[in-house]
Amino acid sequence: MLDGAVRRRLDPLLDRLGVALVRRGVRADTITIVGLGLGLAAAGLIAYRFYLAGAVMILLSRLCDGLDGAVARASRRTDFGGFLDIVLDFAFYGAVPLAFIVADPSANGLAGAFLLFSFYVNGSSFLAYAIMAEKRAMTTSVRGAKSLYFTTGLAEATETIIVFLAFCLFPAWFPPLAAVFAVVCLYTAVSRIVLARLSFLEPR
Repeated sequence: MLDGAVRRRLDPLLDRLGVALVRRGVRADTITIVGLGLGLAAAGLIAYRFYLAGAVMILLSRLCDGLDGAVARASRRTDFGGFLDIVLDFAFYGAVPLAFIVADPSANGLAGAFLLFSFYVNGSSFLAYAIMAEKRAMTTSVRGAKSLYFTTGLAEATETIIVFLAFCLFPAWFPPLAAVFAVVCLYTAVSRIVLARLSFLEPR
């Protein structure tokens, strides 16, 4: 929901940084992998209850997630780059709730499992929609130039990052925050299913 507004403000700065990195020979795939490494480091810190340090690493990881696209736009976009980006993004999104479960299984286990379930359903709806959209040669630029079809929703990357940071700032609130965000993610998946019915019911 917030991704569009955030991108309009951040993309010009990221694009300038992307051009500078390309001039230094930095590749988009390298930044994508570094971003995952930072995200996994954040998860490790959270698992050991270093929550504020984990929050910093989350921000650095997501900076890389924005920079890899900027570098790709300034050099050459590839289907593999788009594939790697989405797979490693999902790995990051799964690692952070898992880290909170590890940090306090008795308090966070049920809510964390519910959140991971909602991520699984929401991610599946996102990718399945993208596959069907590709079969119908559908295109969209609502979230900028992407390697696959992006459908918008109530729970997008910006909302997820905000919630992850809230987890780190208020770790005792993880169970209610995770449960509420899980419901938001499931609502997003249901709304995408409704959109798919409207878009894909007729034969190609």
